Amino acid sequence: MGHTGSCHLKMAAAKLPCRVLDVIFGYLDLPDLANCALVCQHWCQYLSDENSDVWRLQCVRKVADEALKSDILCNVTSYKAKAMAFCHAWNPQDCSRNIYIKPNGFTLHRNPVAQSTDGVRGKIGFNSGRHAWEVWWDGPLGTVAVVGIATKHAPMQCHGYVALLGSDDQSWGWNLVDNHLLHNGDSQGNFPQCNNAPKYQVGERIRVILDMDDNTLSFERGYEFLGVAFRGLPSVKLFPAVSAVYGNTEVCMVYLGPPLDG
Repeated sequence: MGHTGSCHLKMAAAKLPCRVLDVIFGYLDLPDLANCALVCQHWCQYLSDENSDVWRLQCVRKVADEALKSDILCNVTSYKAKAMAFCHAWNPQDCSRNIYIKPNGFTLHRNPVAQSTDGVRGKIGFNSGRHAWEVWWDGPLGTVAVVGIATKHAPMQCHGYVALLGSDDQSWGWNLVDNHLLHNGDSQGNFPQCNNAPKYQVGERIRVILDMDDNTLSFERGYEFLGVAFRGLPSVKLFPAVSAVYGNTEVCMVYLGPPLDG
């Protein structure tokens, strides 16, 4: 299509009334809607309303009613943010065989299997931009409970009770049990770097901040910035991940989008 034809299409798109856009956008999925926002200013402005009927429909279609009625999504308030959180949630096709994702779509359950450490990755990885998500344990931590990131090549299951996340050069993790940072099978020191750092409490939300522009991984707890945990991350696609050992424990993850500075 020539330049003139493209301009005519954009002009026609800009004249479509909102009620027509509601019908058209209602048939589209999230990636398609992201592309639609680039078509013209009219479409971009229309889709910028994160609580519009378009995003409400996306939310209702994708997110389980159980999740919408619980406090899992209490920190993502718009329909668009809730739909995006589901699209970034734990991947039921990319986890240990001893883990399943509960019907709410955001919580993993580790089956009580002896002498096994089990992990899971998020559905979407990142190699650019800045991203934040919350992780919290809804059950006991056991001897090892690690939150962090992993490449697609990091294993998600191994024998014994170990810090699986951070056990090789494909993952980076913070063990919430002993406050050690882990990468390539070695401890990278204590975290946070302060005297008598408080132990993690079950139900406490940890905010993970991945900055692929600066190649760093940071953590927050209770809206307190704990510092940069890892620097010099590789410029490859990195996924939210955790590893757990305690039988019947559960871990939730909610993607928040770009972090709010300050």
